[in-house]
Amino acid sequence: MTATIALVDDDRNILTSVSIALQTEGFVTRLYSDGETALKALVDNPPDLAIFDIKMPRMDGLELLRRLREKSRIPVIFLTSKDDELDEALGLAMGADDYIAKPFSQRLLIARIRAILRRSELVQSPETATAAEQAGPIDRGRLSMDPARHRTTWAGESVTLTVTEFLILETLAQRPGIVKTRNQLMDAAYQDDIYVDDRTIDSHIKRLRRKFRQVDPEFDAIETLYGAGYRFSDD
Repeated sequence: MTATIALVDDDRNILTSVSIALQTEGFVTRLYSDGETALKALVDNPPDLAIFDIKMPRMDGLELLRRLREKSRIPVIFLTSKDDELDEALGLAMGADDYIAKPFSQRLLIARIRAILRRSELVQSPETATAAEQAGPIDRGRLSMDPARHRTTWAGESVTLTVTEFLILETLAQRPGIVKTRNQLMDAAYQDDIYVDDRTIDSHIKRLRRKFRQVDPEFDAIETLYGAGYRFSDD
C-alpha cells in the first residue's frame, strides 16, 4: 500500500527537498505552504501521515494541530527548531505523535515516518496484521483496549489516543503492576533503533493521564515511580 504524506511548511526549500526524498522512497506527497490552506485539505481528504513545521505565519503548527485534532487523529510529526523545548512539549501534549528538531537528517525522518505508519497499521505486512488480530482485546479493570481496531475505553467511555500513546499504554497494561522503564517504553513506541529522549515519554504519559481524566477525574491508573519508570495499576 502506498502511503500519502502531507507536508506543511512555509519554507519551500524544505518542502521541495523533503518531498523529493519521500517520493524516492515510494511515498505520495501533498505540499502546503501555510496552515490555513492545509487544514481544510487534511480534513476533507486525510493523508496517512502529516508533517508540520511549528513556526509558520497566519496559522502556526500548534494551532493547526489543535484544530485538526478536533476532527481527525491522523499521525502527525512536528518539525521544530533545535532549542525550542517548549514547542516540543506543547506539541506532544496536544497530540503529536513525534517531533524532529531542525536541522534534521532526511534518513531519520523517513525512519520515523515508517515506524509510525507501521504502528498505525497503514503500512504493514500480512503477518503483522494477523498478529494484531490474534492478540485480542486487553481488559484491565475499567480499561479496555482493542489493538486490532485501535480502540480504547475507560469504564465504557471512549478515549481517543494517538498511535504513540496507544503503544505506550498497551505496553504498560499488558503487565499490570510491573514497572516499565522509560527505555522500555521507548522501545515499544519507537522502533528501528530510533533515539528518543526521556522528556518525550514523559510528555506522552502526561497527555495520557489528561485524556483519561477528561472521562474520569479520579483516574490514577498510570503510576510514576521516580527514578524507575511507570506502571499500570488495575486495582
